[in-house]
Amino acid sequence: MPEPRDPITEPASADPGRNRPAAAHAAIGAARSPRAWLVLIVVTVVCLWADLATKYWAFRTIADVPVNVDRQQVLDIAANQGPRFIALLIPRHDPVVVVPHVLEFTLVLNPGAVFGIGPGKRTFFMIFTLIALAGGVLLFATMTRAKDWWAHSAVAMLIAGGVGNLYDRLFYGCVRDFIHPLPGLKWPFGISTPWSGREVWPYVSNVADLFLIIGIVMLAIYLWRQEPPSAKPAASSATPTGPTPGA
Repeated sequence: MPEPRDPITEPASADPGRNRPAAAHAAIGAARSPRAWLVLIVVTVVCLWADLATKYWAFRTIADVPVNVDRQQVLDIAANQGPRFIALLIPRHDPVVVVPHVLEFTLVLNPGAVFGIGPGKRTFFMIFTLIALAGGVLLFATMTRAKDWWAHSAVAMLIAGGVGNLYDRLFYGCVRDFIHPLPGLKWPFGISTPWSGREVWPYVSNVADLFLIIGIVMLAIYLWRQEPPSAKPAASSATPTGPTPGA
């Protein structure tokens, strides 16, 4: 009859059966883990709500009067005058200074993608966003494990950012932006760059863009920290180095 384990002299970790369920759960794929799906869904919903709520708040309060963006009007102006002319739908207003020379809020209608890339390519960006969203879910389901909540949160931010801007393109014909970091800050010594001119950061963005950037950085760190398959030792190839019994 086996003797009972002494809880003082023999720690709980010595019993491999105690840690087996947790280790087994951590090793399974995220697609089979309810906890991983919960993290993905909750973070996505919270981030999407934050994006849409801040856009609503910005276009109701930053200008002197609430700005209502009409989708058909946006599409008509973009088709007849050019996508950049939809900026005329925003009334002239003074930016809201949050932190002087660091952060301002100002209303902008973006007919392109992040940083104003590809103005007028609305259909292309909608299709691209749908493909990217499908890729994000596939990455979550096939390349992450149940314990990788960091990666699940990163994928959720990417999904929320993509859906937030996709919502704008579907219902407004453009993307609503209002966040302007480093307003008016210029490169020293008269330096000018092809992507920003004299200003360090002339772009106005939104919370969805912020989540996209954070999600990409987090996911890149996660992938960089993963061990390559060749680095994992194979248990079957291990050979004993001590003397053979009976030698």
